[in-house]
Amino acid sequence: MSIPQSRGRYAKGVERREQIIQTATDVFATDGFEGTALKRVAERVGVREATLFHYFSSKQELLTAVLEERDRRAHRDMGEESGGLVSTMPAVARRNATQPGLTTLYAVASATASSPGHASHDYFQERFKAIVENAARDIAAGQAAGTLRDDLPATVLARLLVAASDGLQLQWMYDKTIDMAQDLEHLAATLFAPSSRTNDQ
Repeated sequence: MSIPQSRGRYAKGVERREQIIQTATDVFATDGFEGTALKRVAERVGVREATLFHYFSSKQELLTAVLEERDRRAHRDMGEESGGLVSTMPAVARRNATQPGLTTLYAVASATASSPGHASHDYFQERFKAIVENAARDIAAGQAAGTLRDDLPATVLARLLVAASDGLQLQWMYDKTIDMAQDLEHLAATLFAPSSRTNDQ
């Protein structure tokens, strides 16, 4: 039984779109996402630069798709790491430092996507909500076990952790000598240490 021509074109379109996302993620990771980056992506895919946007409504939609692929790869690569977000965030920071272009893309896009009409707005809104909720669950579990301070709500500590991580990335963009992972480890050792009240119980 033959596949209808329209279905065949759709499948090829989906395949080409995914090829563009994968290629753009690879290129942006090391070369950045500005200047001639899109031209290099098109060359690797084997199409003209203008053809890229037959598969995306705008450049921002493509950049958002790249950020989503960045998250999928991070989840896959960090799958072997044990512990919750508090303990794994330094490892995530080490990984981000090896992908300066994607880390910069994340920082720039997150700072400009607050308007509900922005193509990346929903991505960042959902991402921040999910990561804070996940971190809060990990922190609450540590509080219940007596290994993390319990004099502040888990959600507050989670937001501070995410804010510190994103803030360190922004500073790192200007000064690559900053060790984001080490700074996050120092933060965890101080901010999340059990309070004296907990220790006295």
